Parts: sequence; C-alpha cells; structure tokens
Amino acid sequence: MNFEYSCIECGNSYPIAIGRYLCDNCSSTQGKDEPLRGLLEVRLSGDPPRDWMAVERGEKTPVSDIGACWDRSGRVLNPGRAESTPCPDIRALLPVRKDCLPPIPVGGTPLWAPTRLRRDLGLDGLFLKDEGANPTGSLKDRASYLVAGFAAEHELEDVIVASTGNAGSSMAGIGAAGNLHVRLYLPASAPEAKMVQALQYGADLIRVDGGYDTAFDMSLAYVAERGGLSRNTAHNPLTVEGKKTVSLEIFLQLGRRTPDLIYVPTGDGVILSGVYKGFEDLVTLGLTDAVPTLVCVQAKGSAAISRAHEDGEFGLIHPAATIADSISVDVPRGGFFALDRLKRHGGRCVTVSDEAILAAQRRLSASSGFFAEPAAAAAFAGLLADIDSGSGPAAGDLVVLLLTGSGLKDIATALKGVQS
Repeated sequence: MNFEYSCIECGNSYPIAIGRYLCDNCSSTQGKDEPLRGLLEVRLSGDPPRDWMAVERGEKTPVSDIGACWDRSGRVLNPGRAESTPCPDIRALLPVRKDCLPPIPVGGTPLWAPTRLRRDLGLDGLFLKDEGANPTGSLKDRASYLVAGFAAEHELEDVIVASTGNAGSSMAGIGAAGNLHVRLYLPASAPEAKMVQALQYGADLIRVDGGYDTAFDMSLAYVAERGGLSRNTAHNPLTVEGKKTVSLEIFLQLGRRTPDLIYVPTGDGVILSGVYKGFEDLVTLGLTDAVPTLVCVQAKGSAAISRAHEDGEFGLIHPAATIADSISVDVPRGGFFALDRLKRHGGRCVTVSDEAILAAQRRLSASSGFFAEPAAAAAFAGLLADIDSGSGPAAGDLVVLLLTGSGLKDIATALKGVQS
C-alpha cells in the first residue's frame, strides 16, 4: 500500500513527514475563531493486502450469526459456532510500520449485542461499540497509538498535546508504553480522574486557566518555539487516521457488513471524520460499496458543527458549556473535515441537553451494563431523541452506538445523574 497526505480543501499532495501538519497554501488563509484551515488526510492507493483480498472474496456472515465480541488475538468470535474466523490485519491499512507501533493492546474492542436494550427499544440490530475497553479507557487511544508509532519510526522522543482530558491521558498512557516524553496542556476544570491518569503515566502536566481552546493554542505555541511532535486533534492528520480503525473493526465485526446508522458523539469533529474515513477507505479498496449514515450527536451547549450543518457554514463562536467535557469545544478544530463529510454522505446532526445526557447515561448503564462517560452517553441520548421525534431507525436496521469512553473517567458528573 502507498500513503500520502492530501489537503481536504485544495487537493495538494504532501509526503507524510516530520513537521508536516497542514497544507501550506490553505493554512495561510486561516481566520480568527474558525476551525483549522488546510487540514490534511491520508490517502491510500494500491491493491489491498492479501488478507483483505480474502475479505473481498468472502461471503457475508448472516446477521443472526454476527459476533457479540472480538478478542485481541485477531479473531472474530461468533456465538453458537465452534470455529473462529481469521481477521485481516487492520494495521496493514495504516501509514506507520507495524514494528514501530507501541506494545500495548489498542483496538480490538468488543461490539456488544445488548439484548435487554434491543427489546426495550424494538431494535433487533442495535450494537454497542465499547471503546472504554481500550487501555486508557477511551477511543482516543487509537489516535495516540498511531502518533506514538510515527514518533518511534522517526526516532522522536517528545510529544505535545492539548486535551479536555481523554486525549491527554491517552497520549500519556500510550506514550509510557512507547518510551515517549509527553507534555500535556490540560484545562484546570478537567475531571480529576483524567488528570490523575495522566500523572500516573508520567506526563509533564501543565494546568491551564481556561478551556480546551486556550490549551490548544498554548500547545501549538510550544511546538512552534521548542519543537516536538504535535499530537493535537485535527492538527496532526494521524489522529483522524488512527480513529478510522474503529470503522474497520465495526465492518469486520458485523460480518463484513456496513451498518445503516452510527451515532457518533461529536465535539471537535475528528472522531466523526475518522469514522467516515474508515468506511471511505473500505469503498476505495472495493470491500464495500456504501458509507453508513452517521448521526453527529452534540451537546446543545457545544454544537458548532450542528449549527454549521444547518446554516451551511461556520459562524459566530458560542462559548461551550456542557457537562460532557470530552465534546466541549468553542472552536471545533476539525470542523471543516467533519462538515464536508456530513454533506458529502448525507449525515445528520442531533443536539441533546445535559439533562438528556445524564438520563441516557443512567438508562444505558441500567439497561445494558455499559457505564459510559457523559460524552459517550450523548450517542445514546441522540438515539433516544431520534426515536422520540419519529426519525429513529427502522426495526431491522443495523445500528451502532459509538461509546467513546468509560464512565469511570468522570465519577463526579455521573453522581449528579444518580442523585437527581
């Protein structure tokens, strides 16, 4: 496989190299208080690896036999069957050498079939993608894993990141496995558990008097002045590329099927972009002919992408205010990428209140056994909002809730839900 960077705005190509984050031409048009201009994406070309060619030739697994779990040895486990189906190597579709990736089991997270919740909602094809099973408890490990591999491949030791919590604790943990020095800019308001995680992993922590946007700007200023590898979401194209692996897994876990709907909790837009990117790559490789409908779920207090989707462009910045810290951003740095894909593939946006998020968090826990942090519970709140409005999935649809992080990340907010 061949890989290169391509600008999402002008299409200019660049080699994947140290210090290359944005398109030279388009980033020069950056305006104040708008998402990043000149974002790059990884374009792949060439024939699929041999094990992925076998996927192309294989028959789809009957829906009744779709596995409820996936193990980290690379097998899809199908209940009721004695055998296991060999799994193609997802790492072969990534632009970093496999031998450079850190020795920590990122990905291969379970896809749950929540029987009780299916019955309660009348959705027999509902699945929960459990990203809390990643080593540091969130989907952000997928991006950190690829960034750490790039650092090792290019003999870099210092990684700099700004975060509301999960990306920072993730990079700290994955960096510890990869022998990297991680410098983390974290808002002082971040949940304590996420701060403690980062410190336990040995990160150099800078507490920021301000929100994520302030932390982001401080981290980029440090990289510009002192050097190091930026792991910042959207700014480093590998963050989208790492997150696309969740789509490749979902496709394989569903028996080489593309789901009808995926509910994606969204803040800066990079997870949404990564989910789209994974299915687009599968289409490029001829492994599927469809990209699923993605539902961008945002908190009402942090809904810049949803407003832009409705208005057709990004407008005035509204200061973010939501209990779901992982999706709380004033300026969605990956906004142009996410908005482009929503328009291109007919995606939808749903906004939910903090009260709805807390209620969904508790209902999801009590009905499925999955304890989600508020940002992850927003995906379920979005599904419930769709059902209540009459625009929810049909009974036979394959629906995935992308549950991006563990509820243990933010006990203080969860306590509000059980005390109310």
